[in-house]
Amino acid sequence: MKKLLFTLACLFALLSCQQNAKQTQDSGNDSDSLLHSSRSYAEGFNVVEKEGWTLLEISDPQDDKDLSTYQFALVKKGMNPTDIPADIPRIQVPIKSVICTTTLQLSPFLKLQALDVVSGVMSAKRLFSDDLKQRIEDGRIKKIGREGVFDVELIMSIQPSIIFVSPSKRGGFDQLAELGIPLVPYMGYQETSPLAQAEWIKLVGVLLDREQEADSIFSVIKKNYLAACSLVASDASQQKPSVLYGKMHGDNWYAMGGASFISRICRDASAHYFLSEDDRSGGVNLDFEDVYAKANDVDFWIVQSKGRDAITYETLGAEDERYVDFRPWKEQHVITCDMGNTPFNELSPMEPDTVLLDFIHAFHSDILKDYQPKYYKVL
Repeated sequence: MKKLLFTLACLFALLSCQQNAKQTQDSGNDSDSLLHSSRSYAEGFNVVEKEGWTLLEISDPQDDKDLSTYQFALVKKGMNPTDIPADIPRIQVPIKSVICTTTLQLSPFLKLQALDVVSGVMSAKRLFSDDLKQRIEDGRIKKIGREGVFDVELIMSIQPSIIFVSPSKRGGFDQLAELGIPLVPYMGYQETSPLAQAEWIKLVGVLLDREQEADSIFSVIKKNYLAACSLVASDASQQKPSVLYGKMHGDNWYAMGGASFISRICRDASAHYFLSEDDRSGGVNLDFEDVYAKANDVDFWIVQSKGRDAITYETLGAEDERYVDFRPWKEQHVITCDMGNTPFNELSPMEPDTVLLDFIHAFHSDILKDYQPKYYKVL
């Protein structure tokens, strides 16, 4: 009987971690076929092979009401298809050069060891990789300025194949649109599933004409993630630790909704997120009184630090004296992610398996006793 319960518990956890993987549907044209790198988790992009070219479609995976779909025609060198609609921008693949306008967009290139293709970034302020910083210092990667004040002449001299942009950032990209360079939205950060975020490596694989390599990397990530899920499935009756996230920003407590990435990965780590019943996927502003009433007695509290100075219990308590009344502060169960001193922004989107292991190690002290966390650590 115990064996049966154990097997059922493991199966339930694995099914939960698989997140109802969706196979991409055919676009409706019988002559079209999905590429072998079709997505299983990501909802923000679709890749369909046409006659002599490939259609890339990108949309916001969080916004069901947003009917905007960005389309691009990927054409291999030497091909000259004649059936591409005039309003779809063409991109020759493999791309030779890309400008990334956020740090998160660098993660698939780092994972694929394809930094030679990255020719421009907006800022080097929060970069952790020595390789990236060296490339910027010696000029192989240029700093193109920031939104609204881009160095247009520099960008034109780089002659990038594409520019990855973040549609959530308003203002400034209109200036780039006038250059005639395809602006490709990178929506991986909008995915609420950890594996869905990592699957955006397949999109970059298509652009680099390295689909099989990207597929192989993602397969390993997926295998490791599901294996981590099974670590916390051994006891279905085990009490799940409760988890608070965020802290005060101005007059409000800023947290992530119950349908967010952080909520999902807490669930996969067999923990109960304090806003798990909330249906929002993005950031939420809450009154301190509401947070305290709901979560002052939780088991763990996750706080992210973006500065270079590491968080301590003393600095956290000094930041807001009310924090010391929370049980995790009293019992020293605060979990921090030191974003300023780890490659979190650059690598974590492609390492959800590592993030999950960090959470399991923090929430379940009897599991992974010799494990050394990479991003999230108990203070």
